[in-house]
Amino acid sequence: QVQLQESGPGLVKPSQTLSVTCTVSNGSITTDYYTWSWIRQSPGKGLEWMGVIAYDGTTYYNPYFKSRTSISRDTSKNQFSLQLSSVTPDDTAVYYCARDRALRYWGQGTQVTVSS
Repeated sequence: QVQLQESGPGLVKPSQTLSVTCTVSNGSITTDYYTWSWIRQSPGKGLEWMGVIAYDGTTYYNPYFKSRTSISRDTSKNQFSLQLSSVTPDDTAVYYCARDRALRYWGQGTQVTVSS
């Protein structure tokens, strides 16, 4: 089955840009008509869907995050990434990538802590 693996910096300083990457195995991010999402989880806010990139590169964002969120992809590496700018400690969370509008397949998540 398809496998997803997140990677990230672990620690980011406030005001900087957070970047996490999802590597997909046993499946292509360009296959019709799958979509690929970013979700995060924190104790205070629970699960938050952040945005998605579709098989053709089309992106959609949760309006709450849109102003400082960008999702991109590298099809040669079968990867897609999330960039979150101007971070604060409130952005500390486990960041997950997932497939489908139903979010059927998830990675194990990567912890990102925002702290000075």
